[in-house]
Amino acid sequence: MEPSPTSKPSLLERLSAILSGEPEDREDLLALMYSACERNLLDTDALSIIEGALQVSDMQVRDVMVPRAQMDVVRIDDSVDTIAHFVIDTGHSRFPVVGDGKDDVIGIFHAKDLLPHFIGRPFDLRATVRPAVFIPESKRLNVLLREFRVSRNHMAMVVDEYGGVAGLVTIEDVLEQIVGEIEDEYDSHEHDDEIRLLQGGRYRVKATTELSAFNEAFSTQFANDDVDTIGGFMLQHFGRMPQRGDSAELEGLRIRVLRADGRRVHTLLVDRTPHTDTTGG
Repeated sequence: MEPSPTSKPSLLERLSAILSGEPEDREDLLALMYSACERNLLDTDALSIIEGALQVSDMQVRDVMVPRAQMDVVRIDDSVDTIAHFVIDTGHSRFPVVGDGKDDVIGIFHAKDLLPHFIGRPFDLRATVRPAVFIPESKRLNVLLREFRVSRNHMAMVVDEYGGVAGLVTIEDVLEQIVGEIEDEYDSHEHDDEIRLLQGGRYRVKATTELSAFNEAFSTQFANDDVDTIGGFMLQHFGRMPQRGDSAELEGLRIRVLRADGRRVHTLLVDRTPHTDTTGG
């Protein structure tokens, strides 16, 4: 007996309606998910997570890694004060420790291992360094996520086909492809933290920063009637979804995408180009 037009279908009837036609491929499966979302069987957040999970199985480490040139590293001979200031400036919780260069990775340093130093205990960087895990650029993200979960590692060094360090990847980089941006204990919702000065005169800028606030901070004249944020402005500038490492030079600024996924830009790195006069307003 079919339900009357005014009766609400039972859960079993709704599930049966979805499963009545088996999807032939991923596109069919996504079409079913979109249909379920339109009929309020799935909310948009759940649909986004499902899409992200499906995408991860097709992605490789090279698609999400932090490139070698952008790695923030601790040097084995750095003083404890240098390390402490670097941790504060970058806001990371884990760092590769290197010797003669970025190809010479000694291990991984956890910022929390600095805490004993601040209550008067001796600090020895070599004694706190943990073993580094090395993986190829071609490793699938779903495989890497499984290995992260089993090993309880949160960071891996990425090597190229010649054995050189190509970059690094964290469990957060992988999870963000599924659920979107994850804010950790160093992230802040305060407006004042949208533009943050780092070492070397660089600035870390959240992509959600209002375009007017960005213009005021950097004395720029960026304008676009179609967008409100600096992330939206950069998307319009590139004419596509920017990827990590993409950069542009605009009005005396070098703006590089520091964090992005397949759906949006999260963080930008901004510094002034060498010929720019920084004594001005």
